[in-house]
Amino acid sequence: MKLPSPVFDANATGGKDLGDLPEWDLTDLYPSEDSAELKRDMDWLEQECASFAADYEGKLATLTAAELLTAVQRNEKISEIAGRIMSFAGLRYYQITTDAGRAKFISDCQDKITGYTTPLVFWSLEFNRIEDEHYNKLMSENIELSRYKPVLDRMRAMKPYQLSDELEKFLHDTSVVGATAWNKLFDETIAGLTFNIDGEEKNIEATLDLLSEQDRAEREKGARELARVFGANIKTFARVHNTLAKEKEIEDRWRGMESPQMSRHLANHVEPEVVEALRTAVVNAYPRLSHRYYRLKAKWLGLDTLQVWDRNAPLPMEADRTVKWDEAEKIVMDAYGAFDPRMSQLAEPFFNKGWIDAAVKPGKAPGAFAHPTVTTVHPYVMLNYLGKPRDVMTLAHELGHGVHQVLAAKQGEFLSDTPLTLAETASVFGEMLTFRKLLSGAKSDTERKVLLAGKVEDMINTVVRQIAFYDFECKLHDARKQGELTPDDINALWMSVQGESLGDVFEFMPGYETFWAYIPHFVHSPFYVYAYAFGDSLVNALYASYEQQGEEFKDKYFDLLSAGGSKHHKELLAPFGLDASDPAFWDKGLSMIEEFIEELEAMED
Repeated sequence: MKLPSPVFDANATGGKDLGDLPEWDLTDLYPSEDSAELKRDMDWLEQECASFAADYEGKLATLTAAELLTAVQRNEKISEIAGRIMSFAGLRYYQITTDAGRAKFISDCQDKITGYTTPLVFWSLEFNRIEDEHYNKLMSENIELSRYKPVLDRMRAMKPYQLSDELEKFLHDTSVVGATAWNKLFDETIAGLTFNIDGEEKNIEATLDLLSEQDRAEREKGARELARVFGANIKTFARVHNTLAKEKEIEDRWRGMESPQMSRHLANHVEPEVVEALRTAVVNAYPRLSHRYYRLKAKWLGLDTLQVWDRNAPLPMEADRTVKWDEAEKIVMDAYGAFDPRMSQLAEPFFNKGWIDAAVKPGKAPGAFAHPTVTTVHPYVMLNYLGKPRDVMTLAHELGHGVHQVLAAKQGEFLSDTPLTLAETASVFGEMLTFRKLLSGAKSDTERKVLLAGKVEDMINTVVRQIAFYDFECKLHDARKQGELTPDDINALWMSVQGESLGDVFEFMPGYETFWAYIPHFVHSPFYVYAYAFGDSLVNALYASYEQQGEEFKDKYFDLLSAGGSKHHKELLAPFGLDASDPAFWDKGLSMIEEFIEELEAMED
């Protein structure tokens, strides 16, 4: 089972009076790591996996539609129980990744579940060997079975790439000492890094937070200390990336994958040409988006050139204020409720039932995420909340994920899982609602300017920066095919996309070339990052639809979220008159960023 991957939102420091920050109550999953409930589920899982294999291996092609439905539902229950156990182990681990007991517990759970589920490897392999004609006949004979067709179709999309049964079992068994182990090494290394700022020891979140301080000298200190520590550990990070990229290249080659990105596209149920159209549209827009905005920002900061520590700097006229937790909750809940009361009702339990863990703590995983756990429980949101305005937007973002996951849960374990291309829809839409609510309440041109600039920066970070990340990953995986990459090789690949995406107004300090090292997506979820750009551009188009359609938009939006992974993106977007396969769609989404920049430029006249 996959664990939630931490997502760096690059916001965090400690020591501020932020009010009563919530912590997770994980007892909705299990009371404790030695509870009778956990042992019961672990024992059931071991027995059911063996029984399932005994009942169905070698027989799938002979099952009736009703019998196949029973098999699918039994498999779904296995996935749910395994997911519940690993969610509990994973969330406990991310609370304190440096705790040896928690690290052992998650490893032991992973080892046991990998062993128990090895007999199930036959399922997808044998299922994919069912002839198309017979498969379609089974789907037509049973309405309840046909409901699972979208997830079964996604499984069958892997048919051309599956290996022999023996090799698939081997890969399954060795997964715990492959990518999973390297992911843990990365997490523990990142969580254990310490940074010295004026004699004070800080973790990575606290140091990254300095990059958005008002005082330029403080920002520079943070950037240079990040570079120093990354540089001191760069061999470890290079080893992680070299090993994971090589492991992926070997598996992709054996499977006959056309490109390193293909497995991600298949998992996302998105066509490669759609992703390429998005990437091309964004790269072509660099000059009129990021290059143009950062030249404007340099003017506001009174600088001829920007350094890397100026990218997320607040504007000179921006108040350096701390947003306490209660205020952040009110801002987001008011924005959600103003859109539709159903939205705030769905969000409310996160705040009062222990579904959010907000405080920065020693050993806690950096960044933020929303983990859906399993459909019979509820999602959990992790933040590293430090009271910055951007932290409020991170709350709005992750809460959007949480609302989406709650709505999709009604689809059941298999169909609730939303492909990454649509998984960022509710999160980015939640940010947009919060931003629009704040913008409508701006009391002066200065306040409006600060809000617009902040939103443009967030959108550039979500679209431009993430597509630059995607290009870096593409280059890294292509280069790794030719041989081992030194840290300097990886550094050069990183720098090759930075100037192109940010523009010639930037200078890059010595040491910035190592900043690829801390991005977790490259390690946990290769090629995940384009989903952010996909989601942002999609939400811009959706928001334009909302402004045009008003009330009639809302039910269609809730239907989209409630669908989870039960429909293809083309089918889900059709009610809004949108089509992601149309290259013009992406320009439409990017035009909203351009309009915000034009408004900011007009304020200068």
